[in-house]
Amino acid sequence: MSIDRFIVMPTTTLFHQRLICVAVIDHPDQAVPFAEALVAGGLNNIEITFRTAGAAECIRRIRQALPNVIVGAGTLLTADQLKEAVNAGAQFGVSPGLSEAVSKAAHKTKLPLFPDVVTPTEIIRAMDLGWKHLKFFPAEAFGGVNALKALIGPFGHTGVKFIPTGGITASTLPNYLAIPQVAAVGGSWMADRKLMSEKQWDKITALAAHSATCLEH
Repeated sequence: MSIDRFIVMPTTTLFHQRLICVAVIDHPDQAVPFAEALVAGGLNNIEITFRTAGAAECIRRIRQALPNVIVGAGTLLTADQLKEAVNAGAQFGVSPGLSEAVSKAAHKTKLPLFPDVVTPTEIIRAMDLGWKHLKFFPAEAFGGVNALKALIGPFGHTGVKFIPTGGITASTLPNYLAIPQVAAVGGSWMADRKLMSEKQWDKITALAAHSATCLEH
């Protein structure tokens, strides 16, 4: 089956639902049931991290089985990983750093990229590289909501938006969503690897549904 990658997908499509489930999937066979469990709970955005050998295959399987789910690739450390993600059908990319090589590869393939920033200097550098949707990771370790608000101060007028990720829970999610410059929040609490390994899809659906209620307020 061919994959329609929608590489030029508008970011407004991704950010219509302001929560991205960040998942480490150990086995590709878990990918589709996991995605189905999230969808059953009302979530539609998934970031598959390149922390396992089967990450690209997970993306490929979800895109083929569930074409309406928005699937991206996370933990992109190299240009080769980004290209692999694109070939698998990734619709956006996320990097835990600010790599010029990864940035160039994203521009070349027209893949929306969210590079990581935690300082004003990194924000300026990311903007110079052509990006205005920026990951803020690890959010809680670097000061959480208060730190993010302080960073927004000198950059709010530029149109830059943030995707805070790292240490955020369902209980702290609303605090981030209340910030206008937060395009979306990345969270992994509904992607428990133990639940996946035990195929407890109903519990994952319940976690997703609880998180989805936060998006309604």
